[in-house]
Amino acid sequence: MKNIISFWNNWLKQQKESVLLFDSIAAASKIAFILNGQWDGCNGVIMAKYDEVAVNTAAKLLEARWCYQGASKAVLDRVTTDEILRRYAMGERNFINANLRCAVLAAVKLSEINLSYAQLSQADLSKANLTKADLTAADLCQANLSGADLISAYLMRTNLTGADLQQASLQGADLSKANLSEVNLTGANLTGANLALADLRGANFHFCNLSGANLTGAKLIESDLAFASQ
Repeated sequence: MKNIISFWNNWLKQQKESVLLFDSIAAASKIAFILNGQWDGCNGVIMAKYDEVAVNTAAKLLEARWCYQGASKAVLDRVTTDEILRRYAMGERNFINANLRCAVLAAVKLSEINLSYAQLSQADLSKANLTKADLTAADLCQANLSGADLISAYLMRTNLTGADLQQASLQGADLSKANLSEVNLTGANLTGANLALADLRGANFHFCNLSGANLTGAKLIESDLAFASQ
């Protein structure tokens, strides 16, 4: 009986899909094609069945590094601000999972850019034009977004802990399930923004415009809203 149970456990384990992480989005896309895997649109490849030797061969061919999801995390190479601006000027908009920690991108125009899952902690994006930008699940912890234009931006599940959003324009932005704890929203415009299920505990709402904002299920200290206009 024990042998039968062991057999089925091993069989089920083999059937489980694996996610392989690569150190570049381009490598993941190409290796998914080579090995008939499913590219996740970022630096991961979903494989139902694979040969580790084949993965190593393909990775070596493309000079890429890889690991299993959960074993460790393949970190993407840092992207310089000059490279971002150059590629953006050439029409590229997809910078998923880019590493831009502490980057200085103040007053730049990056409307409709895709920076979902990007690392932007402590970055300077003050007065940047990020209208309709996709920042889904990005890390903007302690980032400077004061005066930034984030109208109709996508910020679902984004980490904005301790970020500076003074005077920022966030009309119509989707901040559902975002972490805005300890955020400075002094003078920010959140008219019509979606803050459903967002964490707003400790946020500074002084002179913040929350007219028409959706606060359904949001975590907040009710007394803090006394300083906001609704």
